[in-house]
Amino acid sequence: MAKSRPKTVFLCESCGNESPKWEGRCPSCGQWNSLVEHRVDASRPTDGRRAALEAAPARELSELSSDELPRLLTSSAEVNRVLGGGIVPGSLCLIAGDPGIGKSTLMLRVAADATTSGRVLYVTGEESAAQVKLRAERLGIAGDRLMLLHATSLDAVMTELGRVRPALCVVDSIQTVHDDALSSASGSVGQIRECARALMGWAKSNGVPMVLTGHVTKGGDIAGPRVLEHMVDVVLYMEGDPVSSWRLLRAVKNRFGSTNEVGVLEMSQTGLADVADPSRTFLSERAEGAVGSVIVPTMEGTRPLLVEVQALTSPSMLPAPRRVASGIDFNRLLLVCAVLTRRAGVSLANEDVIVNVTGGLRIDEPAADLGVALAIVSSVRNAPVAADLAAVGEVGLSGEVRRVPQLGRRIAEVGRLGFRQCVAPAGDGVNGGPEAALVKTVRQAIGAAFPRAGRPQRAGMR
Repeated sequence: MAKSRPKTVFLCESCGNESPKWEGRCPSCGQWNSLVEHRVDASRPTDGRRAALEAAPARELSELSSDELPRLLTSSAEVNRVLGGGIVPGSLCLIAGDPGIGKSTLMLRVAADATTSGRVLYVTGEESAAQVKLRAERLGIAGDRLMLLHATSLDAVMTELGRVRPALCVVDSIQTVHDDALSSASGSVGQIRECARALMGWAKSNGVPMVLTGHVTKGGDIAGPRVLEHMVDVVLYMEGDPVSSWRLLRAVKNRFGSTNEVGVLEMSQTGLADVADPSRTFLSERAEGAVGSVIVPTMEGTRPLLVEVQALTSPSMLPAPRRVASGIDFNRLLLVCAVLTRRAGVSLANEDVIVNVTGGLRIDEPAADLGVALAIVSSVRNAPVAADLAAVGEVGLSGEVRRVPQLGRRIAEVGRLGFRQCVAPAGDGVNGGPEAALVKTVRQAIGAAFPRAGRPQRAGMR
């Protein structure tokens, strides 16, 4: 029997689109010079791969029960929250993050927690077995029923999966696994796509959850084809400043739960620990009477968090004063500065403006506009706002303060931590909480935060 000839295709490194011939521009995503040659061996898969690709017989939907899928819980309440209540059997979860952010540390802890349900297979392609053992000793993990496999060959991983039959499999990372049937190098578009597809087929057919870790590009996106994110069931991003101990675990895709949840963790010598009260923790180092400091109640999913926004202004020696934003969107900072200059009479034409969110956090919602504006005014006037005051609201181009979603939950969190005043948009009825200065414009908000400039009419939380 004649041996089948390898098939040559061209794959886009950006989106994973397959083309029969080379083109200067990808017909799917439009990227230039992103197509690379890729050879596919048309030979039949090995026994281990063939078993993974076998389809289960069809069953009637009414005969299925959700009770057949008990979730696998971890020891971290924050991780369980982000996953929607635990790891679903047969699911494929992808965790991505910057180098050194703590992905491997978190995965080793999750693997150790899953040993209560059976043996766990931990596949490591980036580190040796001895290096993983050192991390386990630092985390206080004994390693009973935790099977460690140092391999990069997909066939070796599939063979070991069939032998061990684990309750959970962790692959660290998917970029190191390669299929010998493909001629491309590890980490290429074709390798990542085919390896993930084979692992997904085995996980679905055997009902075993699988967790993959992934690299990210310079732009913060998951390295590899975009189809990888469509294949998996859950995509989690671990965020945080490497020099800070805080880590945020955010779900951007979850077929079994909400993507509006975020977990707050703290990196310590013994691994990642849950932060029970994130708001109080983030504000623990706030200086009393600090100039340019304002507390903002922001929403991370369904959880309200109080963060400190700091601003610093100084006379500029440049023709065009600098605007530096750390933790907030740069364009929102430009908007706030323009509104303060044109609508509130705060001169910033000759001032450098630097805004920072403490703790390495990032605020993506416009509800922090008012807090940023008050922090800048506080720095310009060299006058601190009251220590028990918080501010929330979106700033419009005409100088108005717009409503924000879930204001009641934000105000409740402000009151829980002992703040007695909150500058908030007018028109929202909120029950309970601290005294509120309901404002309609940025000028009124400045008057509420700095009483000498005139206070707007205050209203209780009715």
